[in-house]
Amino acid sequence: MFTRQLGRSGIQVSALGLGGWAIGGPFKGGQEEWGYGPTDDQESLKAIQAGMDHGVTLLDTAANYGAGHSEKLIGQAIKGRRDRVVISTKFGYRVLEDQKLVDGLEVYPEAIRASCEASLRRLGTDYIDLFFFHVGDHPADQVDDVLEVLETLVHEGKIRSYGWSTDDLTRAQAFAGGKHCTAIQHQLNLFEDNPEMLALCETENLSSLNRGPLAMGLLTGKYNSGAHFPATDLRSRNHPWMHYFKDGQPNPEWLKRLADVRDILTSGGRTLSQGALAWLWARSPATLPIPGFRTVAQAIENARALEFGPLTAQQMKEIQHILEGASEPWPSEFASVRSFLS
Repeated sequence: MFTRQLGRSGIQVSALGLGGWAIGGPFKGGQEEWGYGPTDDQESLKAIQAGMDHGVTLLDTAANYGAGHSEKLIGQAIKGRRDRVVISTKFGYRVLEDQKLVDGLEVYPEAIRASCEASLRRLGTDYIDLFFFHVGDHPADQVDDVLEVLETLVHEGKIRSYGWSTDDLTRAQAFAGGKHCTAIQHQLNLFEDNPEMLALCETENLSSLNRGPLAMGLLTGKYNSGAHFPATDLRSRNHPWMHYFKDGQPNPEWLKRLADVRDILTSGGRTLSQGALAWLWARSPATLPIPGFRTVAQAIENARALEFGPLTAQQMKEIQHILEGASEPWPSEFASVRSFLS
């Protein structure tokens, strides 16, 4: 099975993880809905276990997702199998489980410790393998207290390593010097490259955990120009940072880009999703994509991408040639919102 090392930690993981945002179900960030709509918990549990049965050992979640519900589901799914998985979760926000609400920042030392304890409880474990700072726009010059409490949690055995979920290079650099920092989680997919962040991860021996690897489902190929999402799905809302979908429908420009490279991505028997994941693996030896899922079929399809591995150098050149000049940058002013979601 295709594996990679989790940064400086020395921990070996499957080269792909399962991302737990979508299975968290409905929840609000302040006054806005940030979930993917209603979910089936039994299907979610079966999907996690199916992914594990097909070789996935990395499970990524956050206290935010479903206001703790995603963590609870993962805790149920791994009961009796904890030694077979590496768990990544996140902290930094006030989570009100009973209200399905994430409301405000909590980044002072006591709150970080409390968030860790709450995640341990929901996950049903006594340690977290990778603990991500989830506040992507926290000032880079104010991370010393955060790093200090994280190092203390490592010393106490509550966590094994930590990282920052941010798309800002300066912030990632500020964390990279931490003794037990082992990863940066950031946006990366076929249409949203980040060469500077990848260079940092490679230079500092950090893993690059890739959120949005399938562009919220657009890169799976299952959504055509006629697709439409219900009001309970955040993809139906015209958030200014939402490039993949407009008015609840796939962005036609992005669909055209995908059609242009479809044949390369699906070569060798891969599905479109598996090709998009293969592009990420070929992009850098540091990458660890964490695609979301809501069904058993999705989890298995993603996991089976491990059987194919990365695209070839020639395929990467062909894709680059086709897409050159077509990249649409994500405006920097929306980076903090995107990090909050992911």
